[in-house]
Amino acid sequence: MTALLEVDGLIKRFGGLVAVRDISFSIGPGEILGLIGPNGSGKSTVMKCIMGIERPTAGAVKLDGVNVAGWPTHRIARQGVGIVFQHARPLHRQTILEHIQLALLPDNLLMLRTNRQVIRDAEEIAARVGLSRVMHRLPGTLPFADLRRLELAKAIARNPKVVLVDEPFAGLTAAEVADFSELIASFRAEGHAVLLVDHNVKGVAALVDRVLAMYLGEQVAEGTAEAVMRNETVRRVYLGGKIETAARPEREGKGHTPLLDVRSLNVLYGKAVALEDVSIHVGEGEFVSVVGLNGAGKTTLFNAISGLVPFSGAVNWRGESLAGRTPGAIARGGIVQCPETRELFGDMSVRENLDLGGQHLTVDEAGRQLDWLFGLFPILKARQGQAARTLSGGEQQMLAIARALMMRPKLLILDEPTLGLAPVILEQLSKAMERLRQTTDITVLLGEQNVTFALPHADRVYVLEHSRIGWEGDPGRFAEEAGAGYL
Repeated sequence: MTALLEVDGLIKRFGGLVAVRDISFSIGPGEILGLIGPNGSGKSTVMKCIMGIERPTAGAVKLDGVNVAGWPTHRIARQGVGIVFQHARPLHRQTILEHIQLALLPDNLLMLRTNRQVIRDAEEIAARVGLSRVMHRLPGTLPFADLRRLELAKAIARNPKVVLVDEPFAGLTAAEVADFSELIASFRAEGHAVLLVDHNVKGVAALVDRVLAMYLGEQVAEGTAEAVMRNETVRRVYLGGKIETAARPEREGKGHTPLLDVRSLNVLYGKAVALEDVSIHVGEGEFVSVVGLNGAGKTTLFNAISGLVPFSGAVNWRGESLAGRTPGAIARGGIVQCPETRELFGDMSVRENLDLGGQHLTVDEAGRQLDWLFGLFPILKARQGQAARTLSGGEQQMLAIARALMMRPKLLILDEPTLGLAPVILEQLSKAMERLRQTTDITVLLGEQNVTFALPHADRVYVLEHSRIGWEGDPGRFAEEAGAGYL
């Protein structure tokens, strides 16, 4: 079978950074390939190089045997490639039908068809993707799923040989995912070659024929979805290593009214579903881990609890609703978040960043808290006068956590504290977490992709996937039940 799309030895550099290194694959007619990898793995860059949005540094991109590497986007589209972008940017004054008509127009005036024929073809495409009932409406009046359908309609308007689909199910409900899966499967039935780009295998496993996994710009595995999910390198990339649990002391608060109780939480970003019907609870003194791949919704959950994003549902703290409270009031009330992005003041010293966290304390209280934190993170004591931006990534993470602890929180929320850190730093953070657990009454809510860091410190685990809670239980059960299906 002759491949419709062949990528051979693809390399893309941005200055000294190699974003894509020697990637090769092919997709035949009626075949769907899933391209997966965490954020920063290079999968979107591969897609952009195929489409001509980025110019490859080296390698070939062949469409039906013709090397189009380096061609401008409009020529590649004319050669037979359609792309479905994750984020729609429609024209706001044109109806849905008019958008599809624009996509149908040829770029050669000598081939211009009659307006009636274009309208008829546009109506057929609208019907195919489920937009018939809304085709005379403006994009601003439509729900998020219909905007994704519009992107599909535009991509297939010129009957491309190859269809590229970026994050096909992001922001969709379970019912909408099922509808989109059927539409994408119809491309296979019609003989198109399809490339699906997604964060994880699980999201696309039911659709794809093969999966290619990337990490840090390189190919780490290729095969069936089942084989890739079992691949040790892939599991190490996503899970962080071997899943282990540790003995945990029994907590007095178990079975009592939760310190934090989140019920039926829903969050929208525009029209996209970021969280759907999420419920979790955290008992006093518990260490609870929320694990999930990039894009699952962990940060959104924490931001909703901290009052940083609007939500529907209930967030109760010590039995009282947090609805309507400002982030400052929530933090002063005992919930302190250490964000994934750290948000340090780079030109201020380590000590000045810490003093900001403890500005509500008396001089004596602040001194005692600093002494305790310098025991927890000794390197920060040695770096007190150093500007925060000059610290290593691991030292900055320690400072971010220490600054949050200077507020003496009742509940500490840690969002992806291990992101991008070296193994030696992970070990230091792990020891600090265990010391917190064994010597204080602090409650911790930890969000992590790295399961091997999250589980040893957890009393309970929630698995967040595609904006919903997919599993809940203790760490021992996770290793037995959820670990195999995490990808």
